[in-house]
Amino acid sequence: MSTASRLPQILGRMTSKLPVTVNATVRRLAVLSLIGQTVLVVTGGAVRLTASGLGCPTWPRCTDGSLVNTPEMGIHGFIEFGNRLLTFALAAIAVLMLVYLWNLRKERKDLFLLALGLLASIPAQAVIGGITVLTQLNPWVVGLHFLVSMALVVIATLLVNRAYGRTGRFPAVALPALPGAARPVMAAVALFSAVAVTLGVVVTGAGPHAGDADAPRNDLDWDLFSHIHAAPAYLVTAGALFGVFLVFRDRIRGPFRTAVLMLLGVTVLQAVIGFTQYYNGIPALLVGAHMLGAALLMSAATNAADLARFSPVK
Repeated sequence: MSTASRLPQILGRMTSKLPVTVNATVRRLAVLSLIGQTVLVVTGGAVRLTASGLGCPTWPRCTDGSLVNTPEMGIHGFIEFGNRLLTFALAAIAVLMLVYLWNLRKERKDLFLLALGLLASIPAQAVIGGITVLTQLNPWVVGLHFLVSMALVVIATLLVNRAYGRTGRFPAVALPALPGAARPVMAAVALFSAVAVTLGVVVTGAGPHAGDADAPRNDLDWDLFSHIHAAPAYLVTAGALFGVFLVFRDRIRGPFRTAVLMLLGVTVLQAVIGFTQYYNGIPALLVGAHMLGAALLMSAATNAADLARFSPVK
């Protein structure tokens, strides 16, 4: 029997060893996806804030003659190439997730499609990253690169919730009933979080941290857009406070209570970092912390809105 004719049997034996239920490995891979996407935001911030945006001056190679960074390129080449390398780790996690979900691809299409979306985004992110380098760090392209990362944090958060049965069509966790106002308010919080992050990208594109000394800026009024950026952030804070009010008024327990408390904590932390950097000359370290906070905010807002959506209404 030829190898080609035996291939279905070989594949059948391999898939028979894969899980037929959502097990601990699938859940761990989902959590790793979320952690990895968040770390990618941090390393991307490190590239910009250390002026390493052109540490690898070309794409897809690091230099015209080398696929990887060389010792002569120094720390900037190491930081930029390290950020590129992280995408391969994320790709490996996404591939493993799809492999472990193979026997569940029809029954748990929700998980499979979310994992597939994370994998499909990696070449898209690589192309956007390449355009970023080839356009000499055009601030709008850099901003798009960051916003795609934020979208991937959202997808990874949904993947974690579905894998643990917190939300979705296959609940494994009993969610308490919520007041009718919780669902629209948390949806609005998620929307305004996205608006705040998008406007934050515009502010950063007008600020001093371009990723390279010669990189262009978007020439917008940084101070004006900083105040515009704060407006949806105030609405997010108000929504988070309202969510906490509902939780304590109705003595709600469980995941939603944890979610809104985490959301408020992240929102307050982001506000403190934002105001501190604004009044202290936008130091790079605080800008990096604010970028990490943006990823945490998008995850926390998505989590709260997702839980509110799938919770029963009183």
